[in-house]
Amino acid sequence: MDTGKAGPGTRRSGAAGEVWLRPSARRGRGAPPLSRDRIVEEAVALLDAEGADRLTMRRLAERLDTGSTTLYWHVKTKDDVLDLALDAIFAEVGIPPKGGQGWRAGITVLINGWRAVLLRHPWSAALLSRPMLGPNVLARSEFLYATLLEAGVVEPHLTAAAYGLSNYVIGSGLMQATWPTSAEQDVRRAAREHLRANRERYPALATYGPLVAEGDWDAGFALGLTWLLDGIQAGIAGAGDAAGGAVRA
Repeated sequence: MDTGKAGPGTRRSGAAGEVWLRPSARRGRGAPPLSRDRIVEEAVALLDAEGADRLTMRRLAERLDTGSTTLYWHVKTKDDVLDLALDAIFAEVGIPPKGGQGWRAGITVLINGWRAVLLRHPWSAALLSRPMLGPNVLARSEFLYATLLEAGVVEPHLTAAAYGLSNYVIGSGLMQATWPTSAEQDVRRAAREHLRANRERYPALATYGPLVAEGDWDAGFALGLTWLLDGIQAGIAGAGDAAGGAVRA
């Protein structure tokens, strides 16, 4: 008789992020001796070695020396695995201690740690459009928002500042992680020649364009982050001046 209930070994459809909204499966008497943490650890190793396109439940099961059915006691879909793996690597991003360093220093530490994680796990940047509801991600997002609030950033600028910083580190990490390192010089040489040949049409790019820049990734990122933080700081000061003027008026 079909009761309409899916067993632990049954494949079920799902969507990105659902793993955080679903009650954790309890290990029953017949559950196999494999933990979710072990699955996630091996998934991250597979993703690091081969990328997200190569991750399948079958290949993950093979690496764990078990059957695919066993995985479904702990994770329902590939989306579950990706969401869990993303959250797991965010645990590597250190959360600065509160107090004694200033808001800019704290955010700089957080953003640089985030960038380092994206570069250690190149597959991750392309997946950050997924719902990010895991405890490690939320803890770091909470730190970012709380630090901006304490610095004096309020809406509508709070979300803009947080998004600006997040999008900067994601975009930078994605570009660097996917840049063809072995062919980098060839790409730059070809770009330089193309822009030089079209200098009249693209004079600024021919002289300063990012495609021909020979700068250091780390130095360029640090400079861009400084500009973003300078802009946020100027916004805080401007809001304070405006509030002071309103009070005096």
